[in-house]
Amino acid sequence: MLRRARLLFFGFFCSVVHNTLQGQGTQCQKNPSATSLSVLQKRGDIILGGLFSLHDMVVEPRLNFSSPSPPTKCTRFNFRTFRWMQTMIFAIEEINRVGALLPNFTLGYKIYDSCSTPHQALRAALELMGGESRSGLEGETLSQDTCHGAVPVVIGDGGSTQSLVVARFMGVFHVPQVSYFSSCACLSNKKEFPSFLRTMPSDFFQVGALAQLVKHFGWTWVGIVAGDDAYGRGGTKIFADEVKIKLGACVAFNEIIPKNPSQSEISPIVDSIRSSGVHVILVFAVEQDVAAFFDEVVRSGLTGMQWLASEAWSTAAILSNPRKYHHILQGTLGFAIRGVNIPGFRDFLLRLNPSSPNASEDPFLIPFWEEVFQCSLDTQADDQKADGKPSCTGTEDLKNIQNTYTNVDQLRISYNVYKAVYAVAYALKAMRSCVRGEGPFPQMTCPDADNVQPWQLLHFIKLVQFQNAFADEVKFDENGDVAAMYDLVNWQLKPNGEMDFVTVGKFDEATHVSGKKLQIQEEDILWNGNHTKVPLSVCSSICPPGTRKAIRPNFPICCHDCVAYTIECVRCLSEFWSNAERTACVPKQVEFLSFSDTMGITLMTISLTGSLSTSVVVLVFFLNRNTPIVKANNSHLSFLLLFSLTLCFLCPLTFIGQPSKWSCMLRHTAFGISSVLCISCILGKTIVVLFAFKATLPGSKIIKWFGTAQQKSIITFSTLVQVIICAVWLVVAPPRPHQMMPRESAVVILLCDEGSLVAFACVLGYIGLLACSCLLLAFLARKLPDNFNEAKLITFSMLIFCSVWLAFIPAYISSPGKYATVTEVFAILASSYGLLGCIFAPKCYIILLRPGKNTRQQIMLRILTGRH
Repeated sequence: MLRRARLLFFGFFCSVVHNTLQGQGTQCQKNPSATSLSVLQKRGDIILGGLFSLHDMVVEPRLNFSSPSPPTKCTRFNFRTFRWMQTMIFAIEEINRVGALLPNFTLGYKIYDSCSTPHQALRAALELMGGESRSGLEGETLSQDTCHGAVPVVIGDGGSTQSLVVARFMGVFHVPQVSYFSSCACLSNKKEFPSFLRTMPSDFFQVGALAQLVKHFGWTWVGIVAGDDAYGRGGTKIFADEVKIKLGACVAFNEIIPKNPSQSEISPIVDSIRSSGVHVILVFAVEQDVAAFFDEVVRSGLTGMQWLASEAWSTAAILSNPRKYHHILQGTLGFAIRGVNIPGFRDFLLRLNPSSPNASEDPFLIPFWEEVFQCSLDTQADDQKADGKPSCTGTEDLKNIQNTYTNVDQLRISYNVYKAVYAVAYALKAMRSCVRGEGPFPQMTCPDADNVQPWQLLHFIKLVQFQNAFADEVKFDENGDVAAMYDLVNWQLKPNGEMDFVTVGKFDEATHVSGKKLQIQEEDILWNGNHTKVPLSVCSSICPPGTRKAIRPNFPICCHDCVAYTIECVRCLSEFWSNAERTACVPKQVEFLSFSDTMGITLMTISLTGSLSTSVVVLVFFLNRNTPIVKANNSHLSFLLLFSLTLCFLCPLTFIGQPSKWSCMLRHTAFGISSVLCISCILGKTIVVLFAFKATLPGSKIIKWFGTAQQKSIITFSTLVQVIICAVWLVVAPPRPHQMMPRESAVVILLCDEGSLVAFACVLGYIGLLACSCLLLAFLARKLPDNFNEAKLITFSMLIFCSVWLAFIPAYISSPGKYATVTEVFAILASSYGLLGCIFAPKCYIILLRPGKNTRQQIMLRILTGRH
């Protein structure tokens, strides 16, 4: 509710400002007592607004409420920001001079000093937005002919705190704002800041890079010092969450640097650092706040800290140039955005001169000149000004000056300004290139190129995508952000005593090698104190042997004490076993019937031998399929029986190996179905033998009920019953892997639990029912005169089969661990070998060794005599 009330109040405030600026009729009304801000401007077909914090702070006047308030005074001129402002002018003049981007069209500018304070930035924004019909909403006219020179787009501001105020104000009127240095992640919220874009990456990516840096070097105990603004507080909040939640590290402290602090306000921060025991500290603040903080660090003599720099001061000259900071900041690591060298820019910077014809139109030139040369251009008497500064003529040469303003080796934020101006220029080009009838606005209309409206220009800026002269692609995502790419810079002292920013790695959010967004050349890093060894920053060291960790009350989890072990006996969990020394619990060994065990290899060999033997019998029968002995024994059923026996021999392979969900379900169902198929074939053979003799009696018609089709039906029906039983078993309570963990044993036994004992009993019981039926029918037909009296062979095979499985039940129940599985495999193999040997061995003996008996005469003779 409070947030909503603030928004309503702000909307009301903007409405009042709008009505005030619009005035009465067509004339702009101005308060005679109001003081306009200093502005640097140049005419053009379209005017670009600019906001730059040329001063670091504002001295608030004393108000006595009896006379008009004096004008606001900005102090501490910033050379770096003044260079950024000159970059905007350079880019505009370059576009106008070349003319290829916007032919027959010129850009102008109107630049204000926001003095690093939100209220001054808002005053400047009000000046930029002054004039008639300044809502900038769809359908309203944007007049360039206004008393304050209204602009349809603003380049700036630099600080996130200033941009938050300006962006909220500009967003009401849908005026695009392209910032070059505001990195607060909060500005990506398009609901609150719909017209805000930036060429500076969001802090969300910078914080991610810093967290990866902490993870890479294994620091678990870090400190945070932040500026008292949206940039510092917002960035450190994200960093603290990343470090705690994702990395499991701890933040020792999170101190805030107040604005315009006194020594008494910063001294407690230094004391907190001393008492924390931390060795790695992230300073997330703008360079003005950082300078005030390090002044106190130097005064208090705090050394030996490894500083991590946020992008705002990672290459700040006000910290790297003064030698008083070198002994504490040497070795600093920080991320900086990509830097370039802009051709012709240095000469452009050195063109400034107070004696030039147009110098009087630049209100910022004299303060700059006086600050650079520490002189006064306004002489009073005896060439000496009241404040003690010597006078200067304005003919001094900037080429002789080496400072932040003239240093153009690595232009980083200046490059952001350069890209921001060109992004606006490309948007204007797209507007002017719009084809009537193909426009992006309602009814496919195009904007009026001679009467640019902010909301239309905002649309085209959002769609900007181009590659500049430095081969960098510039485009904005849905949040108005650009792709994040940082250089990891290391502060190293040169032999001449100057500080150098050495690139020792990079972080690329968009593209990365081998899954790593952060790449570091550790061998190139020099740490604080000129060391090459990575500093250690932990709350507590690793406990030595014979001691254990003890949590410190009211401390983060990274902090602990090391206390001596106390002798205490503890029962191990069921899946663990004590080691030989009985000093620790170790995982139990896992045991199952493995392919590498002697038992497993033996059973696998027997299984494969059985399947190979069956295949040999199949080959023998196939090659002799036209001989009487094969034909007389129903070759179709014989081949189907041999196929089912092959499956029975291969089933044991599913019982060997580590049990899994699928192997447990397969082993029991495959055995049950293949066994029933095998016995069904034998049952069909037995029925044919029994009723074939009945059919030879005079007048018997029984043979027609036991033809080939009826035999297939018997086999199909008998097997289908087992398939249904197995299917119900798998659906209701399927077999599954099971661990047996007896406390008295040092092994964990892996088995297959049958799931449903009832279903398992039904599978075995059905096999037993068919086997008994087959045994009974074969016994009844044992003395019938058939070909080679196959009924007797079936009787013996069924006796062996039933004997094996009757012995299996008590053996299976009493066998421990994996030997229960061995028992089941042995029963399957023994019964399969019994069937193969009893039924097919005599036939193969006749076919291979007694071919003389494999004739029709011999078969008929055996039938007539009843000899075996």
